[in-house]
Amino acid sequence: MEFVDTHTHLFAEEFIQEQTELINRAVKAKVRTFLLPNIDVESIQALKAFAELAPDNCFPMMGLHPCSVTADYLNTLAVIKDELYSSYRYYGVGEIGLDLYWDKTNFDIQEKAFLTQCEWAVELSLPISIHTRSATSEAIKCLKTMKKIPAGVFHCFSGSSEEADEILKLGFYLGIGGVVTFKNSGLQEILRQVPLDKLVLETDSPYLAPVPFRGKRNESAYIPYIAEKLAEIYQVDIQRIAEVSTQNAKTVFGL
Repeated sequence: MEFVDTHTHLFAEEFIQEQTELINRAVKAKVRTFLLPNIDVESIQALKAFAELAPDNCFPMMGLHPCSVTADYLNTLAVIKDELYSSYRYYGVGEIGLDLYWDKTNFDIQEKAFLTQCEWAVELSLPISIHTRSATSEAIKCLKTMKKIPAGVFHCFSGSSEEADEILKLGFYLGIGGVVTFKNSGLQEILRQVPLDKLVLETDSPYLAPVPFRGKRNESAYIPYIAEKLAEIYQVDIQRIAEVSTQNAKTVFGL
């Protein structure tokens, strides 16, 4: 049995003193593959340094997070593009998307940055990892404007049943993390209408730790707690969750 964490920030500053231990704990928990989404220009060096610690386990992505989109975003995107189009191997374009939770005033430039990076993904035949906090419907609308839509994952999905249906129709997978273990999230009921072969597992560590670690720092070793909840929802054993979610991750990210 093995698991893939399709979205984890193990290179973040919170982990800097124990990176090797993080990998060892995850591998012991049968989480052997980590997809690492970039955040901004400043995170590139840390991302690559961490990926080189365990190149057989770590698979980096390159993108500009919507919360890092500022008035100077065109210059920032130029740096991100140079990195993405370099000879360094990236397995996806991410973390990209829209975030209207903190600030709605810059939606226009967030949208432009999102669609620009989606176009890069199409050009490079890479999947995308989409951040959509308080903006799932807006991201769906953006994608529908594209002539060709890339493959990928709606990371940390917590939308409605209707949004889940729209996402699946576009050919995307849903990234399921610790929120599914939260008692009042509502996500459990929504997932009962979603085929298991459209899900991938993620932690988004250091954020959104699953129960029983809710409120504490998250890490990739906690993936089995998410898998256990999904096994309960789908009424299958955890081995089945591991098999299907791992194959889904390999399919979408070309692992």
